Amino acid sequence: MSTKPTLKIVERDEWLAPVEDVINRRYDNYQTMLNRLTGGTGRLTDVANMHKYLGWHYDSTLKGWWFREWLPKAMDAYLFGDFNNWQRTELRMSKGDDGVWSIFLPDAMYDYRLTHGSLYKIHVHGMNGWYDRIPAYATRVVQDDTTKNFTAQFWIPQEFDWKGDAFDMSSLGSLLIYESHVGMAQEKEGVGTFREFIDTVLPRVKKAGYNTIQLMAVAEHPYYGSFGYHVANFFAVSSRFGTPEELKELIRTAHSMGIGVVMDLVHAHFVKNFDEGLNELDGSPYHYSKQGDAGYQQYWDSRVFDYGKWEVMQFLLSNIKYWLEEFHFDGFRFDGVTSMVYKHRGYTEFDCREKFFNEGVDEEALCYLTLANKLTHEIRPDAVTIAEDVSGMPGMVCPIDEGGVGFDYRLGMAIPDFWIKMLKDQTDDEWNIWEMWELLTNRLPGVKTVAYAESHDQAMVGDQTIAFRLMDKEMYTAMDINSESMIIDRGMALHKMIRLITLTAGGDAYLNFMGNEFGHPEWIDFPREGNNWSYKHARRQWSLAEDKNLRFGMLEAWDRAMIALEKEYDLLADGYPYRLQMDEGDKTIVFSHRNLVFVFNWHPTKSTNDYIIKVREPGKYRLILSTDDPEFGGYGRMDHTAEHFTFPGEGEDEHFMQVYNVCRTACVYKKIEE
Repeated sequence: MSTKPTLKIVERDEWLAPVEDVINRRYDNYQTMLNRLTGGTGRLTDVANMHKYLGWHYDSTLKGWWFREWLPKAMDAYLFGDFNNWQRTELRMSKGDDGVWSIFLPDAMYDYRLTHGSLYKIHVHGMNGWYDRIPAYATRVVQDDTTKNFTAQFWIPQEFDWKGDAFDMSSLGSLLIYESHVGMAQEKEGVGTFREFIDTVLPRVKKAGYNTIQLMAVAEHPYYGSFGYHVANFFAVSSRFGTPEELKELIRTAHSMGIGVVMDLVHAHFVKNFDEGLNELDGSPYHYSKQGDAGYQQYWDSRVFDYGKWEVMQFLLSNIKYWLEEFHFDGFRFDGVTSMVYKHRGYTEFDCREKFFNEGVDEEALCYLTLANKLTHEIRPDAVTIAEDVSGMPGMVCPIDEGGVGFDYRLGMAIPDFWIKMLKDQTDDEWNIWEMWELLTNRLPGVKTVAYAESHDQAMVGDQTIAFRLMDKEMYTAMDINSESMIIDRGMALHKMIRLITLTAGGDAYLNFMGNEFGHPEWIDFPREGNNWSYKHARRQWSLAEDKNLRFGMLEAWDRAMIALEKEYDLLADGYPYRLQMDEGDKTIVFSHRNLVFVFNWHPTKSTNDYIIKVREPGKYRLILSTDDPEFGGYGRMDHTAEHFTFPGEGEDEHFMQVYNVCRTACVYKKIEE
């Protein structure tokens, strides 16, 4: 065993004691890399500046533009573009000892040729031959409408005015996240824009009560159907949605509305394309990635970063600083963390402690993630970082100085999987309320979890949303308010109950994918060859929720009421729900938060008058919210005016009250102060 002082992560959890040496080694690796990067100062923000050196930068002394690119294994490199009539071998770059190639273009020669909007590429001779490539630090990349080729664009607009934008994420309280994709956020069959998102979606988010947007597909990606996860250009805003300035306007507007904006950051891998991406940019197979299988994500057909390489580390850390400072993002949801931290990419059962600490773990990736969290919070102490990790790696959501990786939250990825399993594999009378409770509350104290019933993952073609699983084809024929359908009644009832119990029992923050709050029908299917490049399923049909003759608006109204309840009583900040009663026979769960009592009757048919439930405090209670209320598509069987008085039980300090326990209904009772 180690003779070093025990890190707090181990002190708190005896289960980690046998692997204390491994945890200490990982912490030492982090400290070593931090010292190496910062020269012992510990300030990462001072060194995460490669984007301020590589790429285009103006020299006010020499009066001209420098262009630099890190290509250590290249044998020759040229800069070319429309400013030199696309002559590939006219402007030869010079190679420095650090592997950086550079060239200076004086204003006297290029002032009227190299202008805002000019197109350019680099022509690189490496061991793989001659290729025209897009530079790694390009800040704008555009696609030609005719050829479909991507090209870097010289982008030097007027400075954006951030005056008055001093948004503080810590002012929001508990996170209520609206996961969004700009391109498919419009009703039209096409690609939505940042400007349309500002006008159409931001007001919806505000009205719905969510306080944070998680923005997907921000960085440039050549294939739209990748949902933004096969990134090619890490410093470039996807031009299909608009300009960098329009994205900044989106974020500034969201901030003015009291809404934070978190970026879905993809540092787990990069697209393997030669024409657009980083792959073999200098001609070698181990430039930004490792050689061979270690540098390949076989399940995603993409390349994996070499997290142990100095220059790659600086590239990724600079990318974090760039998005935080240049665009005022309020944090990141790190995609694919499980793939990053395991050499097997997470495709195994995590059924024993050793799998978190053996040779299958990529400790260089863990070190990078720790540094990434350090940098993010160094620049923005209020910023939020969320880990998409399905494995449950110990220490992922734990302060760095205590031996953790430093994330603020983890995604509760087991929760949507559980709901799919229940809906897909079991009949209603087979639902096990104990299994439900254990799954929702199975999280370690202090490990903040983002709970969600479904995200974009569950809405993709080949899968189904909860609403579609519940109601399927009936959504096309029986969602009007005058139709009678047992399938729709059941579907709407369970849709509301699943979301409420996920919000109130599943974690410390809550996430919803846009449109799913009103039971958006069908699936997400981006234009591709298999669907004749159709946009029919790559959009959001907001009008369904606005049509008073349809029931979608009732589900949306429920979601607003549910979110409002959370905000009024600060339910997520209350921590674990207090379990009061588990009745397997009536399939009823009773729990409390603060002065509220939640009653969930999952039984498909059994309703009980004068049903006795346990409460924590004696007094008078009144119903304040029910999934059965008519405005939410229910039957209005619950009486909001009734007063429920408690009575003592046989045990010491036991209190009970009687309620009408309606099947497939969730009710919230509030203790009324005299």
